[in-house]
Amino acid sequence: MIPYRNEPLTDFSLSAHREEMQQALARVSEQLGRTYPLVIGGQTINSDTIMESLNPCQHQQVVGRVAQGNKEHAEQALQAAWDAFASWSRVPIATRADYLFKLAALMRRQKRELTAWLVLEVAKNWVEADADVAEAIDFCEYYARQALEIDQGTSLTAIPGERNTMIYIPLGAGLVISPWNFPLAILMGMTAAAIVAGNTVVIKPANSAAVIGAKVMELMQAAGLPAGVVNYLPGSGSEVGEYLVNHPRTRFINFTGSMEVGLRINQQAAIAQPGQIWIKRVVAEMGGKDSIVVDETADLEAAAQGIVQSAFGFQGQKCSACSRAIVVDAVYDQVLDRVVELTKQLSVGPAYDNYRVNAVIDAAAFAKITSYFKECASEGRLLTGGEYDDQQGYFIQPTIFADVDPEARLAQEEIFGPVLSFIRANDFQHALAIANNTIYGLTGSLYSNCRARLEQAKQEFHVGNLYLNRGCTGALVGVHPFGGFNMSGTDSKAGGPDYVKLFMQAKSISERL
Repeated sequence: MIPYRNEPLTDFSLSAHREEMQQALARVSEQLGRTYPLVIGGQTINSDTIMESLNPCQHQQVVGRVAQGNKEHAEQALQAAWDAFASWSRVPIATRADYLFKLAALMRRQKRELTAWLVLEVAKNWVEADADVAEAIDFCEYYARQALEIDQGTSLTAIPGERNTMIYIPLGAGLVISPWNFPLAILMGMTAAAIVAGNTVVIKPANSAAVIGAKVMELMQAAGLPAGVVNYLPGSGSEVGEYLVNHPRTRFINFTGSMEVGLRINQQAAIAQPGQIWIKRVVAEMGGKDSIVVDETADLEAAAQGIVQSAFGFQGQKCSACSRAIVVDAVYDQVLDRVVELTKQLSVGPAYDNYRVNAVIDAAAFAKITSYFKECASEGRLLTGGEYDDQQGYFIQPTIFADVDPEARLAQEEIFGPVLSFIRANDFQHALAIANNTIYGLTGSLYSNCRARLEQAKQEFHVGNLYLNRGCTGALVGVHPFGGFNMSGTDSKAGGPDYVKLFMQAKSISERL
């Protein structure tokens, strides 16, 4: 086996790659509007309720029609997962890892088409969509290798007259609830880790990305996974999601999404239901209010570039996105002016045509983000953006507010859109205090050429992913294990060496000789 390495990203400056992408978009466009059924126990099941998934950049265009599950379907899916668990949990880890290697190979062959689906369903430009596919491949390659390492066993202290071992066994049948913003990478990663550990799952993708969820299910089937190991169940969170979260036979919940939903899941899962014989395990990656700090010793051009990319990549719809630029007074105006200048250069338009900034995901997100322009206009100086148009797609101009108070709503609430607040700090110590003044603790970045401050940030900048002299987005599987502190989640560190074990339990075995 070759050593793990990250999947290369596509260079779209090359004409051959641009042509391949255009051809893939044309092929996928011919498939729009199809209906996707539920998949439970290997069987396709139609539903009386259908949800249309729309192209955010052209919201009259139906990407796909997706069957919606109900409580009866949820019961069937969980039962199918438990039925499959009996045999799947006894499949050797090496064999389960081979399925992940097969999934990675399938995604490489379908890379352009999968990228095109991401462009059309969630409005990622070509670069962002290509990176999403690459990350999905990385998760499969990385978790397969992690499972093989676990299979080697754990060394224990030897004592005379006994043979002592510790093995890791799967948990059971669980629920995977995935978000819309990385609908291929995160859903694939959450699912791959659980199944390579020997579990079976019911996957409930976000409704805004349920077609991508169906494509993940198709990949699972193409890889030859036994029926019931993965079950595809899109549907209402308040019906299907809550039913399975509360179900006494749900062994674990793997969730990525908002803080509000994550906290509710954690609360509900903590209540032992009649007949329940375990404490449900909750793995949750939630929100963020992430900061980039810049001091007077920093490379200011690099800082400005990093701020813009981190704030406005994928329209700021990343839990890792920079939504607060905290800059010391000595260089505040200089950094602010440059960031505004770079932001005004960003092109806004359809993802299909590979504009830098595209539409936000849907009408609800559009309404929430733009409400801040109306309700919080007095909290800062609007320097660029603040304009929006939803006639054809949900487009919002990249927006910068300056001189925002650290306690203002703009500085405290997760907006999840292309909105950046600039905050003036007296000095580095003040900037670090501001960076730590939210309920979140996901990502953060410091631009500085002062070694003492970099070392201080390692100790005191309280985030799960700290970046020094680079932007705060773009975590790579195996390179930057990802997960946050405080209300950002359970610090599960997706793409890290401990992640697969979150879906296993250790069993100690002692035999007298």
